[in-house]
Amino acid sequence: MRVLFIHQNFPGQFRYLAPALAAQGHEVRALATSPRYAVPRVEVHQYAPKRGNGRGSHPWSLDFESKTIRAEACGRKMAELAAAGFTPDLVVGHPGWGETWMVKDVWPKAKVLAFQEFYYGADVNFDPEFLENDLDSRLRIRVKNAALLPGLETMDWGLSPTEWQRAQFPEHHQRRISVVFDGVNTDRVCPGRVESLTLGTPEITLTEGEEIVTFVNRNLEPYRGYHVFMRALPRLLELRPRARVVIVGGDGVSYGSPPDTGTWREHYLGEVRTRLDLSRVHFVGMLPYGTLINLFRISSCHVYLTYPFVLSWSMIDAMSTGALVLGSRTAPVQEVICDGDNGLLVDFFDHEAIARQTAEVLAQPERFRPLRERARQTVLDRYSLMTHCLPRQIALVASLCRGELPGA
Repeated sequence: MRVLFIHQNFPGQFRYLAPALAAQGHEVRALATSPRYAVPRVEVHQYAPKRGNGRGSHPWSLDFESKTIRAEACGRKMAELAAAGFTPDLVVGHPGWGETWMVKDVWPKAKVLAFQEFYYGADVNFDPEFLENDLDSRLRIRVKNAALLPGLETMDWGLSPTEWQRAQFPEHHQRRISVVFDGVNTDRVCPGRVESLTLGTPEITLTEGEEIVTFVNRNLEPYRGYHVFMRALPRLLELRPRARVVIVGGDGVSYGSPPDTGTWREHYLGEVRTRLDLSRVHFVGMLPYGTLINLFRISSCHVYLTYPFVLSWSMIDAMSTGALVLGSRTAPVQEVICDGDNGLLVDFFDHEAIARQTAEVLAQPERFRPLRERARQTVLDRYSLMTHCLPRQIALVASLCRGELPGA
């Protein structure tokens, strides 16, 4: 079987599926603009857009235009592969950047399995701090979602990581989307003792037994509750004079809009700086994956906040290590965490409650140990890569290649 993966930063969500298919002896290739790392037995073909957005375009149309530019570039690269004799039986792709739009135009008989991550709407005007005019927001989101429709129309089947994420798509498309999480390597991402951990620049050393609060984002921004977390810190540090806070994440913007000037990290740090003991608040930037897992292992309480939006891998990874996760009472966090059973939930905007609940966890670690154990068990039961997620992903691939449409 010939399989082509398409993801701008390959392997992305396909970091387990692509090598698994290659290991089975299938011919596996990938298309990407900026591949993250080499995947064994997978040949990667890079493509590059040849143009930028036009001047004078309507601001709402820029997103659609950029995806069209990317779709054209990716489509031309597909045509090159076709001319060289490569015809995939199956294309597995992330359509969120327009890259899968032209698959059927180049290879009409190829089956397409599309990773359907998010259909916008639930996230809009969730945060009173960033309200838009209601009519403007509706029109903007309609145009933004229009860029997802070609990917929905060209897929034979779709894949979403959570039930809630699938439910955001139009109902007639939901019937062609299966829910399978990406998967956690629970043998690697597991509980373990960490006596000390050194990280960051300048370096800091964390030691076993300290009160360590962790907060992790790809980038520190409002969509992931960075502003609310920062506002909780003065009260938390007051309640727990020995607590240390480790904040992981970059200064860019993954979701939403950038601030008018500077970075969101500096903007919200500046808001509370005079009320913080900065010797106990550590910004450590981005961390290697293995270091991040050790940070979760040594964490006393991991705080995860998000708008109603895509669920972060980091939350499930933290639970898999047995970390105590204090999450926001938002979807799809509530799909994974049951308050008081395998974690704790608080209102996204209630920074006082975040501070008090975190302080309670730090003060009574033994009381919350059963929640840590059940968090680990939740991942084993529902999100384990080898026993649940990867077998289901491979089964989807196999059924599509047999010409069968799987049940949702």
